[in-house]
Amino acid sequence: MAESNRRGVPDATVGRLPGYLQALTAVAEQGRPSISSEELARLAGVRSAQVRKDLSHLGSYGVRGVGYDVTRLAEQVSAELGLSQDWPVVIVGMGNLGRALASYEGLATRGFHVVALADNDPQVVGSRVEGMPVQPLSDLSTGGPVSVGVITTPPEAAQEVADVLVGLGVHSILTFAPGVLQVPPDVDVRRVDLATELQILTFHQHQREVAVSESQVEGVS
Repeated sequence: MAESNRRGVPDATVGRLPGYLQALTAVAEQGRPSISSEELARLAGVRSAQVRKDLSHLGSYGVRGVGYDVTRLAEQVSAELGLSQDWPVVIVGMGNLGRALASYEGLATRGFHVVALADNDPQVVGSRVEGMPVQPLSDLSTGGPVSVGVITTPPEAAQEVADVLVGLGVHSILTFAPGVLQVPPDVDVRRVDLATELQILTFHQHQREVAVSESQVEGVS
């Protein structure tokens, strides 16, 4: 279980912490020493009351009339997210998405260090991405412990990849492949499904259209 959960920080709050950190980092780069909960909320896309409630779980409270110390709060959020150390990452699946993630400089700046790349395709194995060789999944060698495994393969290959990652001692998996992975209880899996996210967006769009339609009917009557 994650440290935040042991401390009683709600999962929903944990999900908003990266947004707060991104906003704080931008403000810090401007050389500003403090930020109000209202501005932090605007930059993170939430309500100010939500910001204050979330940060209270971290034991951080702003000063009335001053706000939050940007540097101190950023350090606190980073520590809560475990970003005070580098996390070794392996990416499996060197299609367009996998290559894009391997090339994404934002991973390194946020505490994640890609240590290995792998694929099952013989035509891909042996190629290099960002200077790193693509290894065969069956012979995947990471050179040490891996904290996070990222799966960017087609869905039919995802379970095999998950099994290999678990065998390497990985306890945190991020998968972009549709479907549910079967993993041991002590392995955390986060699934990113573009279709699901689009369906959530269309749900809200549909609700807005229904509300507008109902208001127009009421206006006519």
